[in-house]
Amino acid sequence: MAGAAQALFGDRLDLAAGYAELLATDGVLRGLLGPREAPRIWDRHLLNCAAVAERIPEGASVIDVGSGAGLPGLVLAIARPDLSVILVEPLARRTSFLVETVERLGLARTVRVFRGRADEAATGANGVGPFMADVVTARAVAPLDRLATWSLPLVVRGGRLLALKGSSARDEITEHAEAVAKLGGGEPTVQLCGTDILDPPTTLVEIVRERVVRPPGAKKAPKRSHGSRKRAR
Repeated sequence: MAGAAQALFGDRLDLAAGYAELLATDGVLRGLLGPREAPRIWDRHLLNCAAVAERIPEGASVIDVGSGAGLPGLVLAIARPDLSVILVEPLARRTSFLVETVERLGLARTVRVFRGRADEAATGANGVGPFMADVVTARAVAPLDRLATWSLPLVVRGGRLLALKGSSARDEITEHAEAVAKLGGGEPTVQLCGTDILDPPTTLVEIVRERVVRPPGAKKAPKRSHGSRKRAR
């Protein structure tokens, strides 16, 4: 595990360790993770999420939908300082933890927190947004059809949705590929990340947004999320 952590986080391993400590203490106390998850934070959460970085282009903008305790969005921001990341989370207790963690880890330059649902991030809420990004990530949020409904509007045309899934990935693709196509997504594919350092590797469903499909009367969103440096909270 130590070798995998070094490979995935490099010279930011100490920063990842600081985040792991916050998850194991404040994260558990505030109900963001169950107490049984504390001993498995590295293998089940941090390494699993950090492996996704290999599917994200250099300097990309990222929106993490249903970020919860910051998985995978905050992990990606730690592993990849070149990324611009927005953590989208509707629950107040979770966004409070995210804001505090971003500040304590010194990540405010590249990470913002948006309190709201994915559809609110796409259309804007309380004078903040709307947002779009090169890559949208999600982990354990919803079945693929619902996730695509919420997330694809946040993806720029030609960008991609990266959904962390488990053994159900191929079954979900079979069941929901038609719904994804109607939303403007390309054919979903399964990607395995970290195959040379993780056992098991991280399983992703990857969907490229090929077409922009908007409901009637919907406002056109901006091309990229990081044009404004105003921090969302």
